[in-house]
Amino acid sequence: MAKATKRTSTCVAGRGLGGTIKRDFQKNKVKYLIVALPVLFYILFYYVPLYGALISFQDYSPRMGMLGSPWVGFKHFIDFFKSDNFGRIIKNTFVLSGLDILISFPLPIIFAILLNEVKNTAFKRTIQTVSYMPHFISLVIACSLIKNFCAYDGLINGFIAKLGFEPYSILQDPASFKWVYVISNVWQEMGWNSILFIAALGGINEELYEAAALDGAGRLRQTWHVTLPGIIPTIMIMLIMRVGQVLTVGQEKILLLYNPATYKTADVISTYIYRKGLQDFDWSYSSAVGLFNSVVNFVFLIAANQISKKTTETSLW
Repeated sequence: MAKATKRTSTCVAGRGLGGTIKRDFQKNKVKYLIVALPVLFYILFYYVPLYGALISFQDYSPRMGMLGSPWVGFKHFIDFFKSDNFGRIIKNTFVLSGLDILISFPLPIIFAILLNEVKNTAFKRTIQTVSYMPHFISLVIACSLIKNFCAYDGLINGFIAKLGFEPYSILQDPASFKWVYVISNVWQEMGWNSILFIAALGGINEELYEAAALDGAGRLRQTWHVTLPGIIPTIMIMLIMRVGQVLTVGQEKILLLYNPATYKTADVISTYIYRKGLQDFDWSYSSAVGLFNSVVNFVFLIAANQISKKTTETSLW
């Protein structure tokens, strides 16, 4: 009798939960549809392709397929670690990504704080609009502009010549490439990346500024003791996410800008994968390199999240 009662209660609870979900779905069909589209996108293009990571451990042949290709274990990973390119592309990836974090990450924060101090609404909106515009320029067009600016007879060399220095082909110089990459990133993304920080600044209680002013704090001290603590959770979340992509350097831009003369400093993991996979048709090897890249990014994400959680009590989970 007790078992029958328990089964009946479970069935009723199940019907109740199912009925609640059904009623909620009927009430919010449009919302569910809006959520379903990005979920479907991530399932199809991020989770389903994970199955393809199997070829990292095979000598993959399209004729034999993934189930028929011979299993070789960690052979491709070992080959990558032993290759002459390993040290160079790892170094280049960390250098470009590190410079991008050190320069491109703090500048949107500084820009947002400075913009927040502007009281003229029309001027503020104009600056915001102008700073957002490069983000919407096609990357191909943006790289074409960069090439023109960096050409031997381009704008930058014209400025260099006026300063009394000898013009040179900037994009053919390995030492200059990383600075071209980082500075162009700042130009393209600084305004766009500042949007989140501007929104976070809008959530700071104005009474805190008034209290700080009454205590004799100037604008600089108010920024240090009120503004920065107010947006530190947003800063840390964005920093964690950026560190989690430390080996994911802008592949498209580098492919459009680099050349064999700058491989020494410009060739990174993502461009190496492109060449090995799509130009040399070494699918298993390139997949192994890509899987290594993802695992290292995941480790950095976990580490950054734990460090942030212990030091600032802000974390993704």
